[in-house]
Amino acid sequence: MYTSHEDIGYVLDDDPKAKKPLKPHPDIDGGWAWVMVLSSFFVHMLIMGSQMALGVLNVEWLEEFQQSRGLTAWVSSLSMGITLIVGPFIGLFINTCGCRQTAIIGGLVNSLGWVLSAYAPNVQTLFITFGVAAGLGSGMAYLPAVVMVGRYFQKRRALAQGLSTTGTGFGTFLMTLLLKYLCAEYGWRKAMFIQGAVSLNLCVCGALMRPLSPGKVENCPREEKPCALPAYSTESVKSGPLGLTEEQDRQPGNEETVCDLQAQECQGQTHPRKNMCAFRVLKTVSQLTVRVRKGFGDWYSGYFGTASLFTNRMFVAFIFWALFAYSSFVIPFIHLPEIVSLYGLSEQNDMFPLTSIIAILHIFGKVILGAVADLPCISVWNVFLIANFTLVFSIFLLPLMHTYASLAVICALIGFSSGYFSLMPVVTEDLVGTEHLANAYGIIICANGISALLGPPFAGWIFDITQKYDFSFYICGLLYMVGILFLLIQPCIQMVEQSRRKYTDGAHV
Repeated sequence: MYTSHEDIGYVLDDDPKAKKPLKPHPDIDGGWAWVMVLSSFFVHMLIMGSQMALGVLNVEWLEEFQQSRGLTAWVSSLSMGITLIVGPFIGLFINTCGCRQTAIIGGLVNSLGWVLSAYAPNVQTLFITFGVAAGLGSGMAYLPAVVMVGRYFQKRRALAQGLSTTGTGFGTFLMTLLLKYLCAEYGWRKAMFIQGAVSLNLCVCGALMRPLSPGKVENCPREEKPCALPAYSTESVKSGPLGLTEEQDRQPGNEETVCDLQAQECQGQTHPRKNMCAFRVLKTVSQLTVRVRKGFGDWYSGYFGTASLFTNRMFVAFIFWALFAYSSFVIPFIHLPEIVSLYGLSEQNDMFPLTSIIAILHIFGKVILGAVADLPCISVWNVFLIANFTLVFSIFLLPLMHTYASLAVICALIGFSSGYFSLMPVVTEDLVGTEHLANAYGIIICANGISALLGPPFAGWIFDITQKYDFSFYICGLLYMVGILFLLIQPCIQMVEQSRRKYTDGAHV
């Protein structure tokens, strides 16, 4: 039912005879594709990097508002969780408005959330201004950045995603230092105000997300609009190469009728300027209506129609894994600064923070794992699973370490193995195909968001009861292991069912 990534470069039609090789687009795997990698890199740095550095602000909020650790941790977890949970709904925005507009609006909303949070009088206000508002803006900018890199690359997808997502590691390292400096110099409120201004750069990153066009502009009169039309501005590639079918759907409908009416009415009018303005408004409304209906139809059919993603059982297993995976990575970032102070290692941690060690190794992990996964003799799934097992092993060992050196080694393992995040879009695309990537990856990051939403408050709640973080790491590690085993069991079940069908068909023959 779902098209794998090998089908890219062919017309996606139901008739096998209709599949004809397409002339490769000049921007695929080169040209503007690397600008997309750069744009996605800065989006990851500004969004995910700043969220991973929230442990610095979490300590400030604990001192300022004197609330429990469990309640205060909800601020960070709400921001992280909503960033990812809104993924499926952001897919609707992408199908309707396009990646560029969605990312620019997200940058404005995210910046507004940071600025409003600087004036928050209590933790409950931060839930709304930072958790909901900044989180929603982050989600609107984050998903387009991932999707656009997937569309611009075919041969080096894993490496491209790895390079772009290294922005998370760089951002964690830089934002941790920046927030520490700003909090020390100006206080946490002015620090959040300044960070809001920095977040406006997300709008610049969104402006660089140029949609793929069907081809080069050729033989077009200068006074006319270019022949090349954006391929994924309503951004579904379900029926044809690079969105051609979508544009064909638009052309014969309302737009031609409106244009003909406009041409007729303009002849002999005493007030042509007034009528031209009216017809432009009518044309804009007509185009917007068609785009919204088309985008909603693609979004709805992807989730609930006959081609529903949930009929793919391996993808459902992947969702189940995502529900438990992300909290094991997020909890150390939120609670490590306080864990270090409880162990009396604050001086050593101030010289070189453990979260920075995770961030630096996270960068190398994403690039190296992405490059290894692109090798022809290596399976992306094998690299993905090995990295997951390494991360689980590190999570189980973390509570046993009480010296700075041992914690640094475990944090290095966590950072490197968590580089598998760069492979998640590639694995998702292999499961469902390029045409379903926006909707499918939206579901996956939504599951990650639920994990990020519940993980840090759960760890804080466990500490409030036991005065230790150890049990929270053990429980999250066990749930994470269950998710990995579910990924491993599902292919075995499919193989057994296929063997049973073959045996039944042979018996009937």
